[in-house]
Amino acid sequence: MEWLNKMMDAIDYMEVNMVEGLKIENIAQVACSSPFHFQRMFHMLTGFTIAEYIRNRKLTLAAQELAISSNVKVIDIAFKYGYDSPESFARAFRKAHGISPSEARQSGVNLKAFPRISFQLSLKGDKDMDYKIVQKKAFQVIGKELTVSTKNQKQLQMIPHFWDECEANGVVSKICSLDPKQPLLGICMDFEHDKEQFSYMIAIEDIQNSTNTELERREIPASTWAVFTSIGPMPHAIQTVWHRIFQEWFPATGFEHAGTPEFEVYPPGDGSAEDYQCEVWIPIIKK
Repeated sequence: MEWLNKMMDAIDYMEVNMVEGLKIENIAQVACSSPFHFQRMFHMLTGFTIAEYIRNRKLTLAAQELAISSNVKVIDIAFKYGYDSPESFARAFRKAHGISPSEARQSGVNLKAFPRISFQLSLKGDKDMDYKIVQKKAFQVIGKELTVSTKNQKQLQMIPHFWDECEANGVVSKICSLDPKQPLLGICMDFEHDKEQFSYMIAIEDIQNSTNTELERREIPASTWAVFTSIGPMPHAIQTVWHRIFQEWFPATGFEHAGTPEFEVYPPGDGSAEDYQCEVWIPIIKK
């Protein structure tokens, strides 16, 4: 499959240039993809950000060099793998391996290896993936926003906690009371891949032009959207849809993520019910 070969080409490029100044624009170009789409695909497929992957691979290679080359100075290894100082290198190294760089030279010490990623094709096709294409003009949303980290998949804990917190302190009720007819939205936006973070917002579409000053307002730009329906209890059902979008739908189509906000639509109902339906909206562009 062409996309699989392109992803492997990008991995090869990163490995060959690991001690160089890797730029996401160049990596994505090897994969014949936009920087945003490549980083989003990589993160969804592997669970790691590009920055995490490169960082972990560099620390693995650095440990190997320290273990077998007693005549190489720690400071030289630090600079080789892109660290500004021996101190910053030592902090990262200890976090990854549990020991200092100098201790890594000792015979018999345990080191951790973060292996090179390899993508494998899994032929499924046992279940159709229905979707629809929707054109929607720019619209305003109002709600509560949070900056979310993607390091070590922290977003998987931070976002559910944010929902629980907003439900407990009455924020969700306050948002819903502005226009009870509008479904709740869970919006991901302001992706900053270099900082490994994005903004997440619990909101509704602000059709009524609310005058509430306690909540935040944002504009979602006009886009072409691929809309997918999730059926089943939350959060498993919608998580499955997200994975299928990036593992099956994007590779099988000529579309890429447009890099603008994406969101989930939660109609009223019992989210734990087997027949609960919600939607995933992904902004897309044609390659």
